[in-house]
This record gives sequence, C-alpha cells and structure tokens, in this order.
Amino acid sequence: MRVTVIACFLALFFAAGSYAQRQKSLSAGITMKTKTPYLVYLPKDYKKDKHKKFPLILFLHGSAERGNDPELLKKNGPPKMAEEGREFPFVIISPQCPEGQWWSVDVLDALLSKLLRRYRIDSNRVYLTGLSMGGFGTWEFAIKRPGRFAAIAPVCGGGDTIHIEKLKNVPVWAFHGAKDDVVPEARSREMVNALKRIGGNVIYTVYPEANHDVWTDTYNNPALYEWFLSHRRINTIEK
Repeated sequence: MRVTVIACFLALFFAAGSYAQRQKSLSAGITMKTKTPYLVYLPKDYKKDKHKKFPLILFLHGSAERGNDPELLKKNGPPKMAEEGREFPFVIISPQCPEGQWWSVDVLDALLSKLLRRYRIDSNRVYLTGLSMGGFGTWEFAIKRPGRFAAIAPVCGGGDTIHIEKLKNVPVWAFHGAKDDVVPEARSREMVNALKRIGGNVIYTVYPEANHDVWTDTYNNPALYEWFLSHRRINTIEK
C-alpha cells in the first residue's frame, strides 16, 4: 500500500509544571493549535481484519526534509521504501517537522496519542526511529516518554545523557558512521556508553567506512524490523 499524506491538527496545552500537572490543569495554560502533516503506510492486510491491531513504527526524518510538503519525506528511510513498493507488517507514521524548527516532544507526544486512537495500533508494540535530526529526536522523545515505546533505533544522532537512566528498560539499537563529518560518531557513542554503564539493553552498530548516510543500509536491513518485532513494551504509558 502506498504512503498517504494526512494533515493532523493538534491542540497543545502549555502550562507550568510537569506533563501530568499540565494534563490536570489545562485551563491554566495557553491553547495553541499546530498543523502536523504526516505520511501513513498501512499493511496490505490492514483492512481485511477489522479487529486486528498492528505494530507501529514512528519515523522521524532529518533536517533536510523539514517544511510543509510531506512528499519530501519519501526521500529516505521507511517512507521511501514503502513508496517504492516494499511491504511492511507495521503501520508506519512519518510526521513532518516545520521549516526552521526542531522536533518537539510535546507535539510528537500529542500526535502519538491521536494515532493510537485513530488507527488500530498495538500500544505495546510502538517503535521509534529517526535519522540525523530525527536520531536526536528519537533519543530525546524516548528519554522524556520512555513508557511509550517497546524499542527505539536512533540513526546517526545523539543527545543529552543527564537522564539516560530513564531508558534503562527500553531496548535500544543505535547506528552511526565512523567517518561521519556531519554528526560526529562520538555523539552516539557517548549515549550508548552511558546506557551500558547503568546496565541498559543497548546494541551499537558502527559502520567503519561510512560517513553520514548510514540510514540507507540500516533501514534496508531486515534484521532491524525483526529486532523491533521481538520486543513488546513491558512498562505502562506515563501518566
């Protein structure tokens, strides 16, 4: 099934305090609406069984695909493969980040909640991955909302290790090119090493001769999708 463009309007509420506190005191915040277009791929048997739930891959693109034209997302990763006819056993959602902006965890979190209501998705098999800017977004989203995901796969990204302990129980498979001159390989390595020090479940693949584009080989590797499917969420979604 070819990927389809969907425009999703999300209402975000910004108030002081924690995420849980904001949910309890929406009236104290400021309501802002944001348009989040995304591509959706549905497995070929999605419409056959109206009761079956499917695993979800949430894919975060890199900086070059920002804007308001979701067709740009078909240049790389799972959206490109699906457009070319590759079949997946997952629902694949690829949101688009606005031009000049960075991935927002609040926006992504609201989108994910909406997706779980809109599509027949198994909430215990939600997988997060992204490349470059999306790799950074993958680390950040998972650290801030670890209870959302069964497993994550950041590609040529990096992040802040301060709260890395929140990912101790989330399986991680990270990828990077040893000769990356856009995002240094050390950015992934420091995240991986921090996880290893606290006993995290982490795999790290370094491509010895690769520069920044390791996503082509990574997303073309069937082992990644088999690895995703081998994991189910073991903790509950954060309140």
